[in-house]
Amino acid sequence: MNIKTIQNQLMCFAIVALVLCSGLYAQEREQDFNFEWKFTLLDDNKIPNTLPLNDSKWRDVRLPHDWSVEASFSDKWDGATGYLPGGVGVYQKHFKTSKSPDHGKTYILFDGVYNNATFWLNGKELGKNPYGYSPVYFDLTDKLKTDGTDNIITVHVDHSRYVDSRWYTGSGIYRNVKLITTDYVHIPIWGTFVTTPEVSSNQALVNIETSIKNDYGKTKNVTLKTEIFNGQGKRIAVTASDLKIASKKTTKVSQSISVLNPLLWEPDNPNMYKTVSSLLIKNKVVETYETPFGIRDIVFKAKEGFFLNGKSTFMKGVCLHHDAGLVGSAVPKGVWRRRLQLLKDGGVNAIRTSHNPFSQEFLDLCDEMGFLVQNEIFDEFDYPKDKRQNYHDRHDDYISRGYTEHFQKWGQSDLTRTILRDRNHPSVVQWSIGNEIEWTYLNYRYSTGFWKNPDNPQDAGDFWGNIPMYSPEELKKRYEASKKGDYILAETAERLNGWVKNLDTTRPTTANLIIPQISHVSGYADAVDLVGYSYRNIEIPWAQTHFPSKQVTINECPGTWDDWKQVLEYPGVFSMFMWTGIDYLGESYERWPGRRPWGDMLDLAGFKLQGFNYFKSIWKDESHLSIGTLPIAESGFTIDSLSGFAIPEKKSSYKWRDSNMHWNYKENDTILVEVCSNYATVELLLNGKSLGYRSMSESPDRLMRWAIPFQPGKLEARAVLGNEKQQAALQTTSKPERLVLKTDKTKLKADAYDVAHLVVQLEDENGLPVKTENSNVEFTIEGSAKLLGVDSANFNKHQDFQSNTIETFKGRALAIIQSTKTSGTVTITAKADGFASQSIELTIK
Repeated sequence: MNIKTIQNQLMCFAIVALVLCSGLYAQEREQDFNFEWKFTLLDDNKIPNTLPLNDSKWRDVRLPHDWSVEASFSDKWDGATGYLPGGVGVYQKHFKTSKSPDHGKTYILFDGVYNNATFWLNGKELGKNPYGYSPVYFDLTDKLKTDGTDNIITVHVDHSRYVDSRWYTGSGIYRNVKLITTDYVHIPIWGTFVTTPEVSSNQALVNIETSIKNDYGKTKNVTLKTEIFNGQGKRIAVTASDLKIASKKTTKVSQSISVLNPLLWEPDNPNMYKTVSSLLIKNKVVETYETPFGIRDIVFKAKEGFFLNGKSTFMKGVCLHHDAGLVGSAVPKGVWRRRLQLLKDGGVNAIRTSHNPFSQEFLDLCDEMGFLVQNEIFDEFDYPKDKRQNYHDRHDDYISRGYTEHFQKWGQSDLTRTILRDRNHPSVVQWSIGNEIEWTYLNYRYSTGFWKNPDNPQDAGDFWGNIPMYSPEELKKRYEASKKGDYILAETAERLNGWVKNLDTTRPTTANLIIPQISHVSGYADAVDLVGYSYRNIEIPWAQTHFPSKQVTINECPGTWDDWKQVLEYPGVFSMFMWTGIDYLGESYERWPGRRPWGDMLDLAGFKLQGFNYFKSIWKDESHLSIGTLPIAESGFTIDSLSGFAIPEKKSSYKWRDSNMHWNYKENDTILVEVCSNYATVELLLNGKSLGYRSMSESPDRLMRWAIPFQPGKLEARAVLGNEKQQAALQTTSKPERLVLKTDKTKLKADAYDVAHLVVQLEDENGLPVKTENSNVEFTIEGSAKLLGVDSANFNKHQDFQSNTIETFKGRALAIIQSTKTSGTVTITAKADGFASQSIELTIK
């Protein structure tokens, strides 16, 4: 520790002692602003002329709020966004502030409003924010009333263009809102940047860059005191700086603090710290600002991979969309916590936010729970994608106009606000500027030589199964000779990369490339630090040969053993992000009444799919054995007449599928049994009789398969390795005899945020879950709690989420209960015809 650091710490101790003795503390900076809002839907999207509006007959709502998920599914709406409507809505909130105008500054911060939002305070416009995924804040100070009467915030949300995305977006103020009050000398919103440029197990250097704004009418002498606290709340370091800040100016202050024996942040040990920045004027604390952060070191190297805290680390990743089933896009923190924990249990350690920034709350959970995050900003730049069929835009109707309408004017602002908000999260290790952007620049496609028919832009020839047909030199010639539009993708990407680097140089930039052979020769791939491929594993060795200095990895893939093999076999490839970890709403154009399920590990209700077991067997360093079954006719396999073995109909048959987790079929039906395991050999038995062994060496996709005639009873898989024995079993069930109701929590906080997940499951007389029969279930609540909705994850039925009744799917259904601010006991009862009712008590306090 140097002399200057010791002097600064001694000065801070004196300051702290003086402040404690004087009993002077800064006011609470942030206030929860989610409660007591009014809401109504409007008939058109005309901006109101006279504001505020008369809201006496509007609904009472609390935020976050998604009005689209409240509606019924209908084929009159578009499948691209989940067969749910958009519309136009308006929110208002009445609140009082101090009569004194000398209280300081007041801001309102919206973490996300979808979308095309306009904001007013007391009838005076604050501003707009078209992008529904970017946070935005406004200075209210000069527009607040000082006579003690109500202030009224008005937010007009125009989601009349409801097919403005390729998936479900939700509608409304669907993320948290905060009211922020500060002194006239204050740290602006997102005004700190904490980095850890030097990290070892013995010591870490923490740099803190703090912006300080002086809105007084004269120069102020200010002391900035910065303390670091560990995860247990113990202060471990402190420093201070004396400043002179001119009126109406903002000053940036850089401070460095050494932390001895730091607890490093990593997925298995997500250790967190926080800085507490205090501003003092004449020894009085006028402002405190907290910044959570983690101490960790990240390095990316071509031909070597990704290193976290000096250790080679693979990203076992999933892509996610921002909705969560029955709650739509207004996702309570507890809903995300349950889903993320299940992904963690299945071996996931990385998440790609597809294809837009997620909420502050989501990233807080990733910090806390230990997920590496690729934070993606945009799905389109200069030109639009087709919201219904992907690729480039081929619909010109009003409702499908999206973000491209705003990108040129708002792109830098949206990116800037997102990165300023998110750059202190240790979970965020990459900035992705865009997803599959090449689709919207037609010359990229036709330069490959695979696309030949301009009248059929989705006729890709043999593109998906083949390496490039031309050398990089020839591809570059073809690209340079191709017809280009008003915008050049490489130039736009360079601009975006520059915007990112102006704000953060501690993380690499990336992009998800769908036509990488052209992106490598056009300058697009060179515009970002490293590139991720989208469904183009076949080009990885080609790229490593021709572009050895460029690091390539997998940003999106279907989620197969072949995808993970690329990570294991090619040095430098460090990630795969499967599409997708959890099922989501949308991308179901012209599929009514069905909804194509994309979830690989969890379904829409957050129940485990067979993919959970598959990836757990690959990614978790623990023994695993599980069984999936399905009729041979649905499996992609046939039976070899001589050996009786399951034979693939084609190469693509070797992949996991959403097989059944039951043993209930018709007698003598031929069933394909798939065993997920990380054992070398597995034995299958039916009613105690061995059906033989399969080995990993004969299983190209790590699934061991048997084709057998169905007989009721017990199907069992066994594996032995030394003294370790493992078994898994499925058993034929009889008719359901009872309804079983379970909850993941019996105690909730009386904060109107906490949630419990209640699951109904049909069981037979032996207590086995019946997954092949269903029943209508009704939930009733006694006590002060809110039913957020119900779901069964049946993608072939569109049952209302906002209901207390639902038909089970696979014999089960989910209800989510949310607390209120009232303490007490809540009783939830599940009823179904022919079964005894089941009840659970929750304590709320």
